[in-house]
Amino acid sequence: MSVRAIPKNYRNVTGLFASNKSVGVYFESTLERDFITTLEFDYAISSFDVQPLSVHWLDTENKPRKYTPDVLVHYNQNMSPIIGINNVLYEVKYRSDIKKNWEDYKPKFKAAIKYAKQNNMRFKLITEYEIRTDYMENARFLLPFLNIPLDANQEVLLINQMKINRECSIDMLVKSIFNDKWAQAELIPSLWHLIASRHIKTDLNFPLTMSSKIWL
Repeated sequence: MSVRAIPKNYRNVTGLFASNKSVGVYFESTLERDFITTLEFDYAISSFDVQPLSVHWLDTENKPRKYTPDVLVHYNQNMSPIIGINNVLYEVKYRSDIKKNWEDYKPKFKAAIKYAKQNNMRFKLITEYEIRTDYMENARFLLPFLNIPLDANQEVLLINQMKINRECSIDMLVKSIFNDKWAQAELIPSLWHLIASRHIKTDLNFPLTMSSKIWL
């Protein structure tokens, strides 16, 4: 749970994100929302906490200061991007904001780096360049399909046909099962579910279309 309440903000989009990996997931900007979307979709991540802790330090005038990073991410064992470190503190910022306010942010980030090292974590600053990618757009599209019950009969049809096709486009897969376009359309939600759950693979670093290559 967050260590502080997130106030209403009339300049930025704020809201509550429905998550299966955390509770009380509030975001203070669309950039934070987009980052949380990738966390929710990433199978390497077991859970995450929004604004879970505060870092305390003394400034150059020996006055006490406090800084609260945006997200603490808990990676599954041996799946972290940092070898040997499963917990990573993230700060989400626009690059223009960092450039404009760097002198203010610098001591906060320095304190967070020190805190993270002392607690077997790492601190990472992440911007729109790393967040707003084709992967994020695919994650935002696919996530809702994980909450739709999977039709068992359609699952069998799709998986069995994939075993025959081995590798094909999404469009080719459904057309190889049914000739009727309406029957093909009925398969699509189940197919998106199987892709979202990684039972059928594709390269999610590229835009997902009916021409996307898929495989088991």
